[in-house]
Amino acid sequence: MTTTWLDMPGFPNGQDAARGSGYDDPPPRMGFFTDTSVCIGCKACEVACKEWNQIPEDGLNWTGMSYDNTQGLGADSWRHVAFIEQSKPMADQVTGGALGGQAEGVRWLMASDVCKHCTEAACLDVCPTGSLFRTEFGTVVVQEDICNGCGYCVSACPYGVIDQRPDDGRMWKCTLCYDRLSVGQEPACAKACPTDSIQFGPLEELREKADRRVQQLHDDGVLDARLYGRDPDDGVGGDGAFFLLLDEPEAYGLPPDPVVTTRDLPKMWRRVGAAAGALAGAVALAFAAGGAR
Repeated sequence: MTTTWLDMPGFPNGQDAARGSGYDDPPPRMGFFTDTSVCIGCKACEVACKEWNQIPEDGLNWTGMSYDNTQGLGADSWRHVAFIEQSKPMADQVTGGALGGQAEGVRWLMASDVCKHCTEAACLDVCPTGSLFRTEFGTVVVQEDICNGCGYCVSACPYGVIDQRPDDGRMWKCTLCYDRLSVGQEPACAKACPTDSIQFGPLEELREKADRRVQQLHDDGVLDARLYGRDPDDGVGGDGAFFLLLDEPEAYGLPPDPVVTTRDLPKMWRRVGAAAGALAGAVALAFAAGGAR
């Protein structure tokens, strides 16, 4: 018997997402590991994503926020390179002739953000048309041709990733280049990244690689380095696109402890059912009592 996500109140953390969605013999789960410590802010990933997926321009606005004119992910920005300026030196760099905590200076944290392709994806749970679906690679894709624009997925996403395109009312987000994956090619953003900040491959291999990279940075004195979205035991069952960060997640505009927003739905529906049953029973008793008179 094939189990689908509809039969389950939520994937147990760390479960094979594709197999849990009904694929009997799926290929290895694929994903992204973004190492922000080597991101140079070139935005090649943004350009490659737009070109390959034929995404329209998103305003060409001048925000005045460092070199970040995209500002965030949206229906017309499936990759977003953030520029975070901090009055803080990197590790033991010499700035102003001082070391460590006495050093002064400015550092840029650059990071290419993207849809996280959660193991427990709330957007999938709430989509009424099946427009959102899980692929055999464990990724989450929007079929825009059957999207009815209800917007439930927008409010369900704990990361604020998925967005509505105003001119057509439908929802759009990163597909992890499902069309390219289907023919054995890597996503356009990873292909274009000149420093290998965006790494693509089987998720388990990426997690092992990320663990080694964090340890290397710690050994080099970059003690703030940490992984975000790598843990299969977190509130979304681990992300299919996870990151190496050099500061707290909040510095990058990421939620510190994301939780799948639909985790309490089964319990809520059980309570609704119990309340409806009690109400029906009370109405029946009222009619019975009225008939007895």
